Amino acid sequence: MHLNLNQREKITISGAAVFLVIFIMVQWLIVPVFEKRDELKGRLDSKKNILMDMKSLRSEYLAMKSKADSSRENLNKRQPGFTLFSFLDQLAGDTGLKSHIEYMKPSTAVKEDSGLKISRVELKLQEITMKDLTSYLFKVETSENMLIVKRLSIIKTGKDSGLISAVLQVETFES
Repeated sequence: MHLNLNQREKITISGAAVFLVIFIMVQWLIVPVFEKRDELKGRLDSKKNILMDMKSLRSEYLAMKSKADSSRENLNKRQPGFTLFSFLDQLAGDTGLKSHIEYMKPSTAVKEDSGLKISRVELKLQEITMKDLTSYLFKVETSENMLIVKRLSIIKTGKDSGLISAVLQVETFES
């Protein structure tokens, strides 16, 4: 079977064939290349974000490690035989508050998340001035023994005396 096609029909069929070839090349060659490029670009962006997160976490880790090392160093600088109870008792003597101590209750605990041992003393001071309490607290907080005033309760004693009673809880890590 032989087809007699005029010039116009031959051009139309040739054009359709060229279009079909180009369409197939685009669909099978060019589109997959662009899709793969977009996929790789997305993966690269994802990896860049992960890298930035890792760098951020690394700097956080290094800062925490530095603080931990500094704290460990400060703990090792304490006087041999340091105890929180005796330090607070001596400090009360140095500030003239020893006779105002109603009680001192020592205790220890283990911090669950780190396993570190915490030494704690609850101390009640009776009939002192606010200035005396401030001075005592300042010396506790600024001591190089890494002490923390965890709780503080102040109660006014008497109506016009200007005296107070205070219950404070002081903590430190044991080495």
